Amino acid sequence: MVKELKLISIYDIYDSKLRSACERFSNNNNPDFTDQEVITIYLYAMNIEQRLKIKQIHEYASDHLRSWFPLLPSYEAFNMRINRLSEAFRNLADVLLSGFCPQDCDLNASLMDSLLIITCSGKHMPSVAKEITDKGFCSTKSMYYYGVKLHTLAFHRPDHLPFPESIVVTPASENDLNVHKQNWCNIPNRSFWGDKIYHDTELLKDMTSFSNSQILTPVKAVKNQSEIINQRDKAANDLYSRAVSSVRQPIESLLNWIIEKTNIQRASKVRSTKGLLVHVFGRIAAAFIFLIFNS
Repeated sequence: MVKELKLISIYDIYDSKLRSACERFSNNNNPDFTDQEVITIYLYAMNIEQRLKIKQIHEYASDHLRSWFPLLPSYEAFNMRINRLSEAFRNLADVLLSGFCPQDCDLNASLMDSLLIITCSGKHMPSVAKEITDKGFCSTKSMYYYGVKLHTLAFHRPDHLPFPESIVVTPASENDLNVHKQNWCNIPNRSFWGDKIYHDTELLKDMTSFSNSQILTPVKAVKNQSEIINQRDKAANDLYSRAVSSVRQPIESLLNWIIEKTNIQRASKVRSTKGLLVHVFGRIAAAFIFLIFNS
């Protein structure tokens, strides 16, 4: 009975929130196997059954969900239908993030971070999704790659994973600080917690003056500062940096959880721009449907 209720819950989201995002304007505007059935199978198999590849999802539906979806098409047709729904998955991710915010979120404190999504190694020339991907460098893995970046702004939740408020997808080379300036710096009365890449003295002054907001990051070393001053301030700076890092650490846990649940970082099997958008937003939606069902 639990499986049936979850299937119905996912199915119902389409009519209430997503129909306009994938409405057909052709002679085939009412197919026998509907778009809501495609979305339901994808999300259910991914977040409940941990089937992370389209072929695995189709095989699971064929073997275990035939009684619910007797008109399931071939794998090739199913894959084509999934890619056609890239905008619906983007809208679904927005609906889940805006409509299911937990009550224990601290609306005055936000955590920021990003994760890379790799379409191919930096040693190879990219062949897909060139409109939205480019070459980036991951300092933590010391590697160049082609792909996109997923930038996340999330509400702080004491003793829980933070809950995303906003997600922005950019080419891999986009700097995290630029994304903050373009999307979030005008949010009023907010404390933003991030790593050292978000440190910008001039931006902090502007945010304090115009929106009464602030960015808190670990202390960044000052270039050419004397060793005497460095040693004098070391204890206080280390203490402050540890305090900031402990507050922002849950955003890293959130992104690692999304990677573990959906394998979102590996997009080497994607073959089109729409396919990459489905890979990104479909997996985000699947992850947060899991959170909502288990909250």
